[in-house]
Amino acid sequence: MNDKTTDVLIIGAGAAGLYAADILSSRGLRVDIADRMRAPARKFLLAGRGGLNISHSEDLSSFLKRYREAEAFLAPHLHHFQPTALRDWCHSLGQATFVGSSGRVFPKAMKASPLLRALLQRLFSHNVALHSLHHWTGLGEKNACTFQLPDTATRTIEARAVLLALGGASWPRLGSDGSWQPILQSKGVSIAPFRPSNCGFNVEWSTFLKTNFAGTRLKRIALRLGEKRVLGEALISEQGIEGGAVYALSADIRKGIEQAGRATLHVDLRPDFDLETLTAKLTKPRGKQSFPSWLRKAAGLGKLQIALLRENGTLPDTPLDLAQLIKACPIPLTAPYSIDRAISSAGGVRLDELNENLMLKKLPAVYAVGEMLDWEAPTGGYLLQACYSMAHSAATSIIRELGAPKQKEL
Repeated sequence: MNDKTTDVLIIGAGAAGLYAADILSSRGLRVDIADRMRAPARKFLLAGRGGLNISHSEDLSSFLKRYREAEAFLAPHLHHFQPTALRDWCHSLGQATFVGSSGRVFPKAMKASPLLRALLQRLFSHNVALHSLHHWTGLGEKNACTFQLPDTATRTIEARAVLLALGGASWPRLGSDGSWQPILQSKGVSIAPFRPSNCGFNVEWSTFLKTNFAGTRLKRIALRLGEKRVLGEALISEQGIEGGAVYALSADIRKGIEQAGRATLHVDLRPDFDLETLTAKLTKPRGKQSFPSWLRKAAGLGKLQIALLRENGTLPDTPLDLAQLIKACPIPLTAPYSIDRAISSAGGVRLDELNENLMLKKLPAVYAVGEMLDWEAPTGGYLLQACYSMAHSAATSIIRELGAPKQKEL
């Protein structure tokens, strides 16, 4: 296919890439987007199927601490494009937002599709070209990017600036498979191995528990790993344990397994009772009741909770020991779920490979943003917010470097 020249080539039509295209095209720059999938924003649409959580309303200092080791790297970008700015941008697309009871921010439509449709409509009005089924295969001189097309043909697009927004390595069926790594590694760019993030973990359950309780939710529990404690829910599967409370601790659990070969998660099955109150409840006589029936009535435990206690062997005889087990039931975790089952990934382009404007130091005029970088965040809107903030920083830098013909109305 004939070669093409443009001002900015964005590779990756996810949330970050499409946002950057909006900012760049609004300043009159010619923008092309290339993506290996048939349609844009596949993972974005899936993430919004149960309610698109775009950000969080907590104060920025607390917000930034969610990024752990990457806080210092991400702080300037979130200061420049804060959650309120992201909400304003959604409003400019006709998509009102609201803060839920948990502090999470959602569009009023809840789904991702109305926001995506409005954004694509604006991009097309700015003459942004979207090239689907373009698999990036190489980066040459003068930022000439080569692509493999479905009919075995190839194509080259040359740009004054290239913005990489290729995603991490989770959800490969939606386009994020990390296949871009060899291209950057051949240019001397250092990449940290991808690992699953916001994921479940393998547990060697008994046959009884797997047979009877796989697919059952543990509600109103607290999970503890070391000094960290999280209230929420979890889901028991044949393979192990997953769910929101587990995801919140997943980075620490994964690191524990990497260091020691396994990690132990302690589950408080009755977080609404302190140890003294629970012990008192367990002093009530059993009478003629079976042990499970008595435990259900005295401590309010269900069949799954009792089965979890029994995964640790014979139950204690004394009320205090039994109460302690209920308040801290150990679950040994042996490995994270495979990365293709993770919500997101850790690993990617090492952060010291980029300058303060998110340009790759070894590749002038080539920028990288989003999940393809080596950072991670918990669920709750933190991941998307950081992706948008990085895209904003990179787009702003490109505008400064290239100059912008004019400001278009948003």
